Amino acid sequence: MTHKIALNFEDGVTRFIDANLGETVADAAYRQGINVPLDCRDGACGACKCFAESGRYDLGEEYIEDALSEAEAEQGYVLTCQMRAESDCVIRVPAASDICKTQQANYQAAISNVRQLSESTIALSIKGESLNQLAFLPGQYVNLQVPGSDQTRAYSFSSLQKDGEVSFLIRNVPGGLMSSFLTNLAKAGDSVNLAGPLGAFYLREIKRPLLLLAGGTGLAPFTAMLEKIAEHGSEHPLHLIYGVTHDHDLVEMEKLEAFAARIPNFTYSACVASPDSAYPQKGYVTQHIEPKHLNDGEVDIYLCGPPPMVEAVSGFIREQGLEPANFYYEKFAASA
Repeated sequence: MTHKIALNFEDGVTRFIDANLGETVADAAYRQGINVPLDCRDGACGACKCFAESGRYDLGEEYIEDALSEAEAEQGYVLTCQMRAESDCVIRVPAASDICKTQQANYQAAISNVRQLSESTIALSIKGESLNQLAFLPGQYVNLQVPGSDQTRAYSFSSLQKDGEVSFLIRNVPGGLMSSFLTNLAKAGDSVNLAGPLGAFYLREIKRPLLLLAGGTGLAPFTAMLEKIAEHGSEHPLHLIYGVTHDHDLVEMEKLEAFAARIPNFTYSACVASPDSAYPQKGYVTQHIEPKHLNDGEVDIYLCGPPPMVEAVSGFIREQGLEPANFYYEKFAASA
């Protein structure tokens, strides 16, 4: 029996390893060529101290207080030379990936489908045998190489990996390198290279209500997250607010409706900023955040959108005089 361990390095690189039953995380990492920080191996120095963001594990009994205090252990800190996983786990490693003798993985795939959902949004799916080995945390992104060039663009997964296939929502930027390729040249079978996964924006263990805020193609990581939640369920309520500029920017509404049917505690709403909109709900995302969504601060907020949206939401929360339990966000800006 093995458990999958996601090691998140401080430079944003994520690598997955398999830990055997009873095997320490440090031993599992070294066995698979990843040199996590380590010195004594006896739980005495604290050099391998990391933070476990999710999962069940045995801390071991051989470490000393100077290496890991009781208070640190209660917060979720672990010593990887002593920690033994009892489920899949996510561990934050306080070191860069290159220091740990690893780097982002590279994959080769081919376009399986490309569709223009609206004049502002393109849906891209890619598939390949190597992608069967691709693992990522819902919400993370990869760097896709623009075919015919040496340049890459960062895109969040909009789906989980299934049968070697993954999908993305891509903003159609007039004159953009990737946008021009996808709208004018791309066809099924075209080769695509990708590197990753990357990013600290990903779904954590759900311990309280969630408020998910998406701007434009910032919806992508949330549809991947909702796929994961639909698989496992949630005992806590989840609410998504999806904001766009114009009516034609609203995409994947049928998918959100399907998630609402599959996930009992999930609700969503959408809004359009343009005053000329015919959509029932107008305005910005902040105008549709209700007190019940903030739950007196006992809420985890996930936000993915352009920088002005991130700043606006941050300001709105401060104005409410509340401090959410956690506030995770991903800013993105289109590349020309």
